[in-house]
Amino acid sequence: MAAWKSAAEFEPAFDISEPAERDSAAIFNSPHSGARYPESFLAASRLDARALRRSEDAFVDELFACAPMFGAPLMRAHFPRAYVDVNREPYELDPRMFEGRLPPFANTRSLRVAGGLGTIARIVGESQEIYGARFPVGEALARIEAIYKPYHRALKRLIARAYRAHGVALLIDCHSMPSIGVARDDRSRADIVLGDRYGASCSPAIVDFVEQEFRRQGFDTTRNRPYAGGYITEHYGAPASDLHALQIEINRALYMDEQRHEKRRDFAAFVDRMSTIVERISRAPLASFGALRSAAE
Repeated sequence: MAAWKSAAEFEPAFDISEPAERDSAAIFNSPHSGARYPESFLAASRLDARALRRSEDAFVDELFACAPMFGAPLMRAHFPRAYVDVNREPYELDPRMFEGRLPPFANTRSLRVAGGLGTIARIVGESQEIYGARFPVGEALARIEAIYKPYHRALKRLIARAYRAHGVALLIDCHSMPSIGVARDDRSRADIVLGDRYGASCSPAIVDFVEQEFRRQGFDTTRNRPYAGGYITEHYGAPASDLHALQIEINRALYMDEQRHEKRRDFAAFVDRMSTIVERISRAPLASFGALRSAAE
């Protein structure tokens, strides 16, 4: 087993692009687009970097990079999802992966842990095992302390700041999805999947608005299937308190070559289409959507 340098290899682990003027109640977050792979991580993995990158939301941060131009901050990870996944509970951990005992408060029985996709993932892609051997439980806990917790503290501050300024906040959690699922009966997926936890994390009026903007740009959309939203959407969305969280999954085939892990030639044109949508979301009168929600209740 290679010597671990842990999260110290990420400096910084994430960044926040701030607008010149904070005049939007929206916050954009790209938690899975990180592409820095520490040497110690690669040395401990039985997979090469190319295989590990299959779990990445590659280039998604670039699709939403214009957000600060329209008054909204963009937060993005530099660490890869395969290293630590901030779209999980803080301690969704599989005890079979580690040497030593996990703390008693760890969630070892979640469906995500069972599937190999806990806070520290066991697999990538089509059930490819990341590690060739167990590694110290202290390494897992160090990643959570040094990366996961600071990430969520920063995200929480952005949401609180927007809420104080506008009386409402909308977190857009930005992701990508494979064009075709791994199951044999999976069909090609929609262009865009909007996840609102089946109405639990975001006002229907806001979801309707976002969906309409995607459709105006010619995108085929669907809701919650196969992605209803992960921990971030569930944890930060509280529509009754005017705290809204909406996950956006973008079909990777629209903007990249999934096999080569490269941008398509028309990537810039796709970014232009996305920029129009990001502008509309950032400048939307979200407080009025809250009023629509209240009137409908």
